[in-house]
Amino acid sequence: MKQRLALPVGITATGQFYPERIVTNTDLANLVDTSDEWILTRTGIRTRRWVEPGVASSDLGAEALKMALERRGITADDLDAIVVATVTPDMFFPCTAALIQHKIGASNAYGFDVNAACSSFLFGLTTGAGLIAGLGMKRVAVVGCDVMTSIMDKSDRNTAVLFGDGAGAAILEQVEEGYGILDFEHRLDGSGAPFLCMPGGGSLHPSTAETVAAKMHYIHQDGKEVYKRAVRDMAEVSRLMLDRNGIGTGDLALFVPHQANVRIMDAAAKRLELPSERMASNIGEFANTTSATLPTALHQSVETGKLHKGDLVVLAAFGAGFTWGGALLRWV
Repeated sequence: MKQRLALPVGITATGQFYPERIVTNTDLANLVDTSDEWILTRTGIRTRRWVEPGVASSDLGAEALKMALERRGITADDLDAIVVATVTPDMFFPCTAALIQHKIGASNAYGFDVNAACSSFLFGLTTGAGLIAGLGMKRVAVVGCDVMTSIMDKSDRNTAVLFGDGAGAAILEQVEEGYGILDFEHRLDGSGAPFLCMPGGGSLHPSTAETVAAKMHYIHQDGKEVYKRAVRDMAEVSRLMLDRNGIGTGDLALFVPHQANVRIMDAAAKRLELPSERMASNIGEFANTTSATLPTALHQSVETGKLHKGDLVVLAAFGAGFTWGGALLRWV
């Protein structure tokens, strides 16, 4: 069954922001037992951006949202709500949405955070669209921002090479009939929790000297299990949406997968029989920025002229939980 919104809602502007500091594979080889060739052949990553000490997710998210507002030609006071997708909030509370709201001066907006790991922006996108379609709001901002270096063990080569810091933002509004979000599909499987998680810091394992010493406040990942599930699930959910809307892959202008690993992305595109030139990819330059991968890849596709009005786009994501899903859009 199609997951339709009561009103057509689409993305009317995008923005992005990355820290200035560029970290190369060679730089990482000075920290852990790795090499440029090892990282590049296994992940497709050449560089990533890392924040300086004291820079938080809200700082990146606020700048990305400012760009999106500028692109749309509106002010922060024109926003009704801010939905922030992140796994690295500045703090447990208040929510990062409140901090971004304050930093940009969005005096008329309320907001909240969404955490679905690497699927956070995708889930936040449809949640934000629902505020417009179901509650009558006019403009909602969805911001994906993560400082992954804040929860990354830089001595673990299996995870240290994968992640970067960054933020992307999208403005949602009601659009003309037949455009915007045409369909979506979201899934959750909690049995996958042990394969990708940060075990320390919550109510199960509160922060103690022992949890810190055991490195429980860092990302823990079973790469093989995540790879297998991500390829299968992103491809299957994308195919499901295309099939139930009678759309062939030849009609799809752009496939925007979560930027986790170029091998995962390529394998998912291959299952959809899509050529590489119709897949958005920024992982080589920016690595896996978690909640920021989808909005930044979309923004860059817009800025480079890869997306035009009427183009069909599929977004697909997979993350810890396990969470996964997709959205089918006709670009406005």
